[in-house]
Amino acid sequence: MAVTALITISWLLIVLSMLVLGAYAVRHYYLGYSRMRLEHPRETNELVGFVMPRITVFIPMHNEEKVARDILQALVDCDYDWELLEVIPVNDRSTDGTRAIVDEFAGRYPFIKPYHRTEGVGGKPAALVEATELATGDIYLMFDADYVPGRAVLKMLTAPFVDPEIGAVMGRVVPHNIGDSLLSGLLSLERCAGYQSVQQARFNLGFTAQFGGTVGGVRAAALRAVGGWNPESLTEDTDLTFALLLSGWRTAYVNRAECYEEVPQDWAVRRRQLSRWVTGHTECLHNYWPDLLRARFLSREEKTDALFLLAMYLTAPIIVIGWVASLVLFFIPEAHAVPVLPVAMLIIGYLLFSNQATFLEIGVATLLDGTRLRALLMPLSLLNFFANTGAICNALRKFYWNRFWGSGGDGWYKTHRTRLDTEGQAFGAGAKPAGAARQSVKGLYYANNEGMGD
Repeated sequence: MAVTALITISWLLIVLSMLVLGAYAVRHYYLGYSRMRLEHPRETNELVGFVMPRITVFIPMHNEEKVARDILQALVDCDYDWELLEVIPVNDRSTDGTRAIVDEFAGRYPFIKPYHRTEGVGGKPAALVEATELATGDIYLMFDADYVPGRAVLKMLTAPFVDPEIGAVMGRVVPHNIGDSLLSGLLSLERCAGYQSVQQARFNLGFTAQFGGTVGGVRAAALRAVGGWNPESLTEDTDLTFALLLSGWRTAYVNRAECYEEVPQDWAVRRRQLSRWVTGHTECLHNYWPDLLRARFLSREEKTDALFLLAMYLTAPIIVIGWVASLVLFFIPEAHAVPVLPVAMLIIGYLLFSNQATFLEIGVATLLDGTRLRALLMPLSLLNFFANTGAICNALRKFYWNRFWGSGGDGWYKTHRTRLDTEGQAFGAGAKPAGAARQSVKGLYYANNEGMGD
């Protein structure tokens, strides 16, 4: 009796796994083929240069001396009117040379107004809460300290706010250190598919693009309307995305607004980064799914897409459950009474169908980007898949354990920087971003006209 029950449960778990993962596969195919049609919503970048609002740019920083000079110089060299620009580097209790670098730029450029935190709860959300009280812009833009925005990015991110329904805008993240390790190369494929394929396709289809907390912006009035940043969330960006959505605001995506980031180069840093994302994202799932289902102004398609987005990390343990159930059936002789060939063909067909969905998105993205040689790394993405699955399952285990027992859980973690300081070689062996950015003894980024704005 016990063996029969175990066999039945194992089959039910396999069927459940196939249904859930099959649904996600269908979604990936839908988004991939939708992106291949190359359809776009109305282009707002054509409005750049008419009536541009006053903007505030936040740069959260904690021990960022390796990268601080690069992003500040990039913002100095941007083509936004300095009279309408306010840059607030939020120095959150740094113990290295970050403060000196920030103050140096502030002394040279009056639109740079640093905010130095010396106490309070650590982490990006808490720092943004305090810094926002000092902002004077109508639009708030955010960049992580290791990012290097292109010269026109500020205008590109600001233009969509001409639509009064737009509450937030997200740009595209492009790794600049893809050649520094195998992991950074694999993560470049992940970013490529996530932005060029998925984000653009979801925006084209009328779904809510995900605000990523960097290379993006939020309307000041919209942020106030939803109660501001959530300092208790590890992923304040995802939290804000759905707070805006449930308040009737839309989030736009601008694929051309490229900003260059430094992705993790070793698995330990990647696991810790992923753990924070999983924890904050899953917390948002529990906080927002009831309100999403009850929202009358959202279509069935919008609700479905939003729930798929919020629950995406739960697919990792579902995959593992399917694997374990398959092993149980394999080692129980009584389970072999089921016709082997039809069942094996069904499972193999399902695996081929599901696994190819992600590769389709990567292939479409690399094709549109013109980086076909990088697509040769696609088979090695399986390494990234297995590593991500393990890290996500471990993060979810800790999250639900802490949630059940009421413990504090993981705190804020700042991703480790590997870029050299401005006296060394900034890029290392990585690929250099296109456009005006180039290597210089003054930092990773410096305009073609050295000294511009001095």
